[in-house]
Amino acid sequence: MANETHDAANGAAQGAAHAAESAGMPQLDFSTFPNQIFWLLVTLGAIWWILTRIALPRISGVLADRQGAISGDLIAAEEFKLKAKEAEAAYDKALADARSEAQKIVAQARAEIQKELDAATAEADAQIEARAALSAKRIGEIRAGALEAVDAVAREAAADIVAALGGKADAGSVAAAVSARLKG
Repeated sequence: MANETHDAANGAAQGAAHAAESAGMPQLDFSTFPNQIFWLLVTLGAIWWILTRIALPRISGVLADRQGAISGDLIAAEEFKLKAKEAEAAYDKALADARSEAQKIVAQARAEIQKELDAATAEADAQIEARAALSAKRIGEIRAGALEAVDAVAREAAADIVAALGGKADAGSVAAAVSARLKG
């Protein structure tokens, strides 16, 4: 029985040692290193093959497409920039032409307005001269009428004064005296 316990103890110790070995990380078990290195190389080879045959050609194709699109966009942007400069130059020219045309129109309008103003001024001057001539004629008539009236009133007044003083004056001498006095 002692033998049996000893065998059992030995078996238990070996089981514990085996359990202690398998309880650790299998990557650190030196007995599996060749197998791990083999699968590492197989995996790295597969990844290298996939990258060189499939992934990298696709990535380089995408990069080439993007570079082509970027270059095309840059060329298009330069063309649009040139077109924008041409459009700006055309706009500036059209604006200058429009300003020039506007100045011509303003000058023509001023000339027409000045012409109409001159014609209206001439017409107003003619009307003023006609009215002034008519007024001068009327004033002359009124003055002549006033002088005749003053002469007649002066003769009557002189005749009345002479009569009031008790004298008798003849019309010819009164008219001569009034005329002499009015002339100065």
